[in-house]
Amino acid sequence: MTIAAFVVAAVLLWTVPRWLPAMVVRLRERIFVRVNGVEGIPVPGPLVGPEHFERVYGDPAADGRSRGAGLSDLFWYWLAPGPQMHQEHLEPGERYRVVARTTRRVLAVPHDRCDDLATAATRRALDVLTPRRTAAVRLRDLMMPVWAEVFHELVFDEPCPTAARDLIVANANDVVTALKATGLRHMDRRDRLTRYLLGRLEDGTCPVTLPGFTAQETTWYLQGAFFNTAVVQMSEAMAHILLCAAQHPAPPYADDDALDRFIDETLRVHPLFGIAHRITSAPIVVDASVTLPAGSVLLFNYLAYQRTGPAADAAFDPDRWLSVPRREAHFIPYGVTANRACPARGAAPVMLRAATREVLRRFTLASAVEHTRSLPSRGPAYLTPVGLAGPGRARLAAQRLGDRWAGVGRSVRQLVLGTWMVVDARRQRLCTSFFEEVGT
Repeated sequence: MTIAAFVVAAVLLWTVPRWLPAMVVRLRERIFVRVNGVEGIPVPGPLVGPEHFERVYGDPAADGRSRGAGLSDLFWYWLAPGPQMHQEHLEPGERYRVVARTTRRVLAVPHDRCDDLATAATRRALDVLTPRRTAAVRLRDLMMPVWAEVFHELVFDEPCPTAARDLIVANANDVVTALKATGLRHMDRRDRLTRYLLGRLEDGTCPVTLPGFTAQETTWYLQGAFFNTAVVQMSEAMAHILLCAAQHPAPPYADDDALDRFIDETLRVHPLFGIAHRITSAPIVVDASVTLPAGSVLLFNYLAYQRTGPAADAAFDPDRWLSVPRREAHFIPYGVTANRACPARGAAPVMLRAATREVLRRFTLASAVEHTRSLPSRGPAYLTPVGLAGPGRARLAAQRLGDRWAGVGRSVRQLVLGTWMVVDARRQRLCTSFFEEVGT
């Protein structure tokens, strides 16, 4: 090998973390389109600009949820078991109204209790860390037991036993790992939680019931709404919030207004939802030149929308909320109220604030890893008890280098496992087969 060839090879090898993950992501997207086809109409996009986003999202005709969209087979595959009872995937009608009403009732919690539940559960999670030493953690893993305990107590109105918490965490972790294509589904882990919930319903110790539904259907509803989506989304939110606190000056933990601005800015830069899809049941008139026909699959892109309007930049600046009204900022952290907004939009902000306050009260955070919206790394960070010296520059530099190279292997794994799951979901046709069987 000549010196020139050696230099070129060395440069390519050293820069692998810069170009390989991005290339693999583009390849995954091509494979996805090859298997599923071109899925729908991007919003915002050429047909629907950001100025029409919320009106189209909230249009009564943008009400179809799963039937008629090939993408639904993949979502149902990820959300199994019982995706047909997941609140976000029920078609509009009486069944959806009963489920949505029940969810609202469970989450209609006074703010003081929301704060108390989240604070106490966070305190228990932090108590397992060594009190006088810096701890290396994955933020999503640290926070997932917190929300397992919180939502178990909301559903069952009793403290969460350790065994039940472990079942919930195993289920939620398996779902989010598959969603990010960093691991395959493990239905045995999910089925163990299903059996626990079904047992609680059958022995009469679960106060949440669904009139007109079987115990099995109610089990799937509880697992999907509270012990899948709620636990996953709150854990993801906290991972983003705490990683931002590790990489940006954090607000005083006692100042709730500053905490709220910090959390809002986190969810603006790193929205929890990527794309929400809806199927139109009737034509939607966008403007004089554009009408979306019935049966259109609309892909509402949260990140793209939040990159428009008065708060369009990607800079992390919590103080922007001192002058930018949230209602004008193209900011929809919990969806659009007129079309299946997050049912936890009242409780979640209070709980996130309480958990963040408790962490920042006890620890300072540091992290040098890449912070992306999907966060497949689970948020590596150092937590140091307040008053002690945190990790030095050398330790953070090593963390940064390790994170870059971990991303190389992870991107290849995502390509392989993601391709397998897309093909397997297409083969199983969970959503398509369900609607063919029910015939309505």
